[in-house]
Amino acid sequence: MRTHKVIYSPLGILTLVAEDGMLIGVEASPTDFLPQHTVRLGLAAEDGFETVERQFEEYFAGRRCCFDLPVSQKGTPFQEQVWRAVQAIPYGQTRTYKQLAMALGDASKARGVGAALARNAVGIVIPTHRVVGTKGALTGYSAGIDAKRALLELEAAPANEVLRQQCSGAGVPA
Repeated sequence: MRTHKVIYSPLGILTLVAEDGMLIGVEASPTDFLPQHTVRLGLAAEDGFETVERQFEEYFAGRRCCFDLPVSQKGTPFQEQVWRAVQAIPYGQTRTYKQLAMALGDASKARGVGAALARNAVGIVIPTHRVVGTKGALTGYSAGIDAKRALLELEAAPANEVLRQQCSGAGVPA
């Protein structure tokens, strides 16, 4: 069964979407839902999102560098490879689309990396905000460039230096 819950974050309203206990979406949300959203988002639920909410609160408070949540996201083998590579980018660091493509074995696939990132339905959890354009340019982010900038600034904040050091090896939960 698909359910959703709206939470408030420093980025504004986020809608968490789960199916059968697995997180399948994190969406920046408008304040008013259109009727067609209820099918895509499922039923509104108050219960079942406690762990997700707690981890988001910890992340935005600078006490968590990555998420440890059951996530279900299906994509092509290339998309899934890109998403895994993005999860390996340490908290507070960035990579360019080209660097990711090179790490995946083909620098010419930088546009493909960008397309795969655009298909990521669980933004922040899979930190596609850590991928930037050449020379650090902030490009493309499903929640908007301002949200991308805010997430990168949060991770780079001087107050989060200890967290960055603790999490310098990606995939280490806070």
